Amino acid sequence: MTNSTMMLDFLLMEIPGMQHLQVFYAMFFSLVYLVTIMGNLVIAAVTTLDKSLHTPMYFFLRNLSILDSCYISVTVPNTCMNSLLGTRSISKPGCVAQVFFVLFFAFVEVLFLTIMAHDRFAAICRPLHYPVIMNPHLCVHSTLASLLSGIIYAALHTINTFRLPFCHSHAVHQLFCDIPSLLKLSCSDTFSNQIAILVSALVIGGGCFIYIIKSYIHIFSTVLRFPVGAEKKKAFSTCVPHILVVSVFLSSGFSVYLRPSAMSAGIMAMVLSIFYSVLPPLFNPIIYSLRNEHIKCAIRKLMAKVLHLRDVW
Repeated sequence: MTNSTMMLDFLLMEIPGMQHLQVFYAMFFSLVYLVTIMGNLVIAAVTTLDKSLHTPMYFFLRNLSILDSCYISVTVPNTCMNSLLGTRSISKPGCVAQVFFVLFFAFVEVLFLTIMAHDRFAAICRPLHYPVIMNPHLCVHSTLASLLSGIIYAALHTINTFRLPFCHSHAVHQLFCDIPSLLKLSCSDTFSNQIAILVSALVIGGGCFIYIIKSYIHIFSTVLRFPVGAEKKKAFSTCVPHILVVSVFLSSGFSVYLRPSAMSAGIMAMVLSIFYSVLPPLFNPIIYSLRNEHIKCAIRKLMAKVLHLRDVW
């Protein structure tokens, strides 16, 4: 038992497939990572530089883009390096950091998506009161409150996990360190840990999901009363993809974190972890840029300025 608590590193799961495919997996995830980072940074840049986009909606979109860039950076680069170098080892401090930041960014992502749903509800269902409901002070304070509560949430679960002794094995059956896989390695009773995860996930994740669905029910009932035209199409084209991303993110996260730790190993858990850690950061910039005329216009203006500066030099 004493030696088990002195574990210095963990072994992560390899991406399934023949050894010669590891380089292909690494290149594929590297491409996904670069596309995600570039897409989110472009949105963050245009919503910052274009003064016409200094509104509550794009304020939270900029925050979400920065958050997604950080979120995917916690897991994918390390996975790519392990595939390229043929290594599986991760230090215990590195594992602790991964658990903390995955929980932190996932928690804040849920809150940001909920706030953005509230923003769309206010804009579409309460247009006359929108400037009062989504005032600048509320936007800043809600962002700071999300970050602070995310730090507290991630710290509590991370400390509660790594206070346990690990003696069964040091092989984490996942591409990155996560709590369900780590609980399976513990030789002590993890019932209280599982209850804490279950309660927090249902209260926070379930509560946010119910609020998002309720907001969109009001939005759709309002939009359906619009005369047929561009406004109705615009509202549906923005809201439906947002709901899909939220549904994939929360359902995959619930599937991983709400299952008993004995069921956390396997290919399915790895696939689900990709759904909640990679797909939302990848799809968010696509949804909010390719389907948003204001963002596309801002990108064109930014590109024109860059080309003009290049010609001047």
